[in-house]
This record gives sequence, structure tokens and C-alpha cells, in this order.
Amino acid sequence: MAIKLGPILSFRGVLNNRWCVSVLVACDTDDAALALDWQVDSAASISVAAVSLGSYPSPTPTVQLWRFDLAITLKKTAQQGRYRVAGAEYLFSVPAKAAMPVMAYVSCNGFSSLKLMNNTKNPYAQWISLRKKHAENGYQLLMMGGDQVYADSMFDVIPALHDWLALPLDEKINQPYTATMAKAVERFYHQLYIKRWAQPDMASMLASIPSVMMWDDHDIFDGWGSYDARLQASPVYQGLFASAKACFALYQLQLGPGETHPSAISGQSEYNLGMCLGTLTLLALDMRGERTDSQVISQPTWKAVYDWLDTVTNQCGHLLVMSSIPVVHPDFTMLEKALSIFPGQQELEDDLRDHWNSNPHKQERLRLIHRLLDFSESKKCRVTLLSGDVHVGAVGVIKSTRNNADESSRTLTQLTSSGIVHPPPPGMVLFFLENMVGKEMGDDRDITSTMTEFPGTRHFYIGARNWLALEPDSQQRIWANWHVENEPYPFTKVIHPIDFKMAEAVIGDITPE
Repeated sequence: MAIKLGPILSFRGVLNNRWCVSVLVACDTDDAALALDWQVDSAASISVAAVSLGSYPSPTPTVQLWRFDLAITLKKTAQQGRYRVAGAEYLFSVPAKAAMPVMAYVSCNGFSSLKLMNNTKNPYAQWISLRKKHAENGYQLLMMGGDQVYADSMFDVIPALHDWLALPLDEKINQPYTATMAKAVERFYHQLYIKRWAQPDMASMLASIPSVMMWDDHDIFDGWGSYDARLQASPVYQGLFASAKACFALYQLQLGPGETHPSAISGQSEYNLGMCLGTLTLLALDMRGERTDSQVISQPTWKAVYDWLDTVTNQCGHLLVMSSIPVVHPDFTMLEKALSIFPGQQELEDDLRDHWNSNPHKQERLRLIHRLLDFSESKKCRVTLLSGDVHVGAVGVIKSTRNNADESSRTLTQLTSSGIVHPPPPGMVLFFLENMVGKEMGDDRDITSTMTEFPGTRHFYIGARNWLALEPDSQQRIWANWHVENEPYPFTKVIHPIDFKMAEAVIGDITPE
């Protein structure tokens, strides 16, 4: 059996009190249909047939993608799942009923240029760090917040795209997306996933921790959604997006053509996911599928998301919102202007242009903040944003003095972890972030966003590769631990529940097995 990629565990949600996961495997097309055996604790082994997700171009020259669907009934205590596929065995942990899972969050899993890759020693050192900590803590959910692959190099390695890129704008817009381009691009995306995700330390974690993945621009290509409207609507850009979208659905969400994710929010057109896991609720926002230079997410989709939030019960003690682009972060237009005073070309990446605080998106951002504040107050539920993209670790806080709600429900915290593979910004950028850019932003008459000092330091940003652990305790607090490259100990921030007594009552209401 020649497995090209996998197995990769994906979390599908809690459905009818069952912890649902799927397993993705890519192998040669001439292999017979795969089978998977699995069991929970000491229960009898169960055999599961594979669901075919189709055959696709790859270096060999094609691969077959298979998916296995598993469901574990939640019990009062945590359980251990075990599965065997193609002669190898893998373990994963399942949390107790109504308990928050032990989680990890990562982003920016690659390099935006070949130069960066070649200049980075031990590119996957932080995956090794995560693997070691997983052996100690048994993470039950892996959230991957964007840029799971970096597709930017296709403009260099695909001759037809390289030639197209050199054309004047008016010619680019009118060029057709040829069959030659389409075939090369489809092959490129499949090769990219198979090559990058097969790295041993990363692969061991993808096989051992069920993941929730949400894409960002580099999963398509650098800056997608923030280009000239005519260019973004051009046949070539739309063709590239269609191929990237198909591979995102296949590899990151493990969906075959025409399938819908079990935790997809109904009534919306893209991939926004909503999951209720006991006292924890997870909302993963798709901020690329509908993105244009004038919107991040369409109004109909926002309505579907907010309608779904309205259905969340008052048992929710903590809402985690995956926002690939930080909601709380400096306005980078000031940084770009500051850097322009220096002679020479400053190589600023997309995270200095493609952000929530750009003028076209500020009102949309403010509506999101208002809705999350309202949710926190009405549900008595702590809201925490998880973000990546900017290649630094950081903490942001949104505070409102509106209404008479207690301070806890008028505060949103943002935890930024980035990147697990991508290096930090150049020293000059970090210098300006620390010393020249304001840390407090007035969002509305009664709402302020602030960058706070990073836990345990006198700095606002951690300019080193990092990943984030989210570890709940018996008091329903979440211990946020940033594991930073070359640091002996993690940096820690504790997120407290708003209403511990309510969360405690939910935990205590578990029906004995």
C-alpha cells in the first residue's frame, strides 16, 4: 500500500452526543479500496469502509483520496481512540461529555518565499515542540487558523502564470484561463498539500489530533481578496480560486465534490463552521471565500452566522472565534507610511496591507465587535478571538463602557499565535510595531481596542515562531500557553469564565454512565 499523504484526522463536531471525526488518506490509484479498523478504550474493534473522494492529479501521476467517518459516544470520563490503517496504528484522545477539550492553535504553516525557506534552520522545529507537548498533555483538538499551505510559488513554477503575471493590467484582465493553465494549477495545489503535509513531525500530529482548519490568503495565494476588483474578477484569478477552493474542501475539510461539512452553518454560501462542545462553542469564520476589496464576508452570510449564534444555549461558558486576520491589531497604513521614509524597497508582506483595519472593512469589523459584545452579555459567555497571519505572538483586548453590564461581559480578548513555520517579520518591522505604532485604537464612542503587553514580558509582540496551547482546568478557566521558539518555558495568560457557577452546574449535570 503506497500512502502518499495521511492519515489526517479532522473534527466534524459533536452530533447527537457523539464526538465525530474523519480520517483522510491519499494513496496510489491502483491500490485496492482501503479499510480502517478502530476501537475506543477496550471495546471491540470496528471495521469501517472508505468513502471515495475521487482521483486527482499528482506527481505519480494521480492519487486516490479516501475518507473514513468515525463517531465516539461521549461518556463521563475521557476516552482513548485507536485506529489502524495500511498496517500502522494511531491514537487520539476524546474529552469527557460536556468537558472542554484540551486544545492547540497554530497558523502560518509554511513560507511565503523560497528565500525564507532556504534561510530558516530547522523549519519544522515548532511542530517538534508541539509533538513533545502532545505526548505530555494529550491535545484533543487542533485548530489551524489559516495558511496551512503557501501557494505563492505557483507564479514562479508554472510558466503560463509567470508569463501572464508580466502582462500589463488591462491585458491580464482580458486573458482567458486556458486548459493548460487549469491543468497545471490543479496539479500544483495537489502536489503542494501532499509535499508539505507529509513532513514527518507535522504528519504525526495531523494523524493524532483531530483538526478544525480554516483557510486564509496563502492557501489560495498571497493577498487573495484584497486586489483590484477587475483583477480579482478576471478569468485567470477566478480559475486559480476555483482550484484552491476545491483543494481546501478536499484536504482541509475532507469533503468530496458537492458535500457539506456536518458543522457548516446553514443559510450561508461558504465554509463558516459552528460547533457546540459542552460548555465550549467554536466559531470558525471563512474570511476568504467571499472576500473582495469592499467586504470580508457577505451580509447574507453574516446574518446566517449571527442567527446561528442566537441559537447557542445559555450553557455556553466560552465562545472561541477563529478569525484568521486579527481583529485587534495596529492600523498598518501608519507603519507603511513610516517605513517609506527610508530609502530602498521595504519588503513588507501581505499582513501589512490585508487586514481588518483597512478603511473598506472598518465598519464590518465594528459590527462584528458589537455582535460579539452583545452575545457575551446576553449569554453570560466569555468570548475569545483566536488569530494568526501576522507572524508574531500578541494579546489584544476590546473593552466597552456601554450599558450596565458587568466588566467581564464588556471585554473581549484576542490571542494571536503566528507562525508555527513562517519566520517573524524583519527587525525593522518589529521595531516600528513596538516603538512607533499606537497600541490603543478608538473603535466607537464607547469601545476601545488595545494591544497589551505580552504575558511575562515588557514587549507587545513576540518576534519568534510560536504555537498556542489552550488548556482548561476544573474551574473552567483556560490557560493560554504560548510555546515560543528558543524559550525554555511558555508564556501564560489565564482566561476566566464569566459565570463559573453556571458552567459548574452544566458539568455536574452529566448523566452517569
